[in-house]
Amino acid sequence: MYPFRKGSFAPRNAWYVATFAKDLGHELMGRTILNTPVALYRTENGDPVALDGRCPHRHFPLAKSCLKGDTIVCGYHGITFGPDGECVDVPSQVHVPKSLRVPSYPLVEHGMWLWIWVGDPAKADPALLPSLEELGLVGLGLKPHELFFHEVACRYQLLNDNLFDLSHLAFLHGTSIGTLENATTPEELVKRAGFVSSMRHIRNAPCPPLMLQNDLYPTDRINRSMGMESHLPGMHCGVTQVSYPDDHPQAAGVLITNNRVYHTITPSTPRTTYYHFAVAVEDGTDIEGLRIGLGPVIEEDIFASAEIEKMIDLWDGDPPPELMVKSDQNAVEGRRMLQAMMDAEAAERETA
Repeated sequence: MYPFRKGSFAPRNAWYVATFAKDLGHELMGRTILNTPVALYRTENGDPVALDGRCPHRHFPLAKSCLKGDTIVCGYHGITFGPDGECVDVPSQVHVPKSLRVPSYPLVEHGMWLWIWVGDPAKADPALLPSLEELGLVGLGLKPHELFFHEVACRYQLLNDNLFDLSHLAFLHGTSIGTLENATTPEELVKRAGFVSSMRHIRNAPCPPLMLQNDLYPTDRINRSMGMESHLPGMHCGVTQVSYPDDHPQAAGVLITNNRVYHTITPSTPRTTYYHFAVAVEDGTDIEGLRIGLGPVIEEDIFASAEIEKMIDLWDGDPPPELMVKSDQNAVEGRRMLQAMMDAEAAERETA
């Protein structure tokens, strides 16, 4: 499906964020990951569990059933499953068939998130996750905070594309966090296996409106190094360092602030996506102020992506080829890598 080849949706052999770790407790939570319904919960010991969300008896949603200890009791006929997916009780009979079970999926806690793998479980290596050092969660003295979760009415790649190309800050977010320099400053691009990034070093530029209105910086002109480090298929780590401008009489080039933002993009269905947003900031940062200030920014990204989805759906089939511009380099490379991941999985299925 657009923007990928026909029949391609998303890589399955990959880690995706299912939820913020803090949001999952000893109660059932339903998610749909890559068109696969799952039931999530923590055991009484706090271990995270992910089971296929469909009871194999009549396909009743297990996430809308109930927990009894560490087991899920199906809300339709009471068939009960343990945290490994094995059936442990069928109330209407004594014998429990060995075939009566649901798949379980690897679910690991890493950083602020619980990551799920709905592909081949034998390939689910936690070492494939970006390290906490890479994400700036260790070693920088920054404190993590979870801010927003949204279910967005668009295909996941529209949100990935939004994050691959930050030139949109100048226009979509021009009244808040963006200035024209976000589009006009040249990018530094980096790519390696499963990773693309872009960085702009903006010099002696106006302070963005949101920061100016809230007196966040002690100067109305700043140097701002900012970019996005994208760990495919769906972890985007935004990097921002703000310093005094080079011509400041007392503090030229002195660092004002350093922070990280995290956008995790998880395909739910072909036209819906889970979007988790978090930050890592310096001690003493006004988190509620960040929530108030950045909430509308995230809503603008959601609005743009959902509106584009509506436009795509008006075409009879896939839309015509896009007209690319220079700032699309990162998105083009990211799409190529994702398509290569899906192609490799398809080739493996054909030879299995």
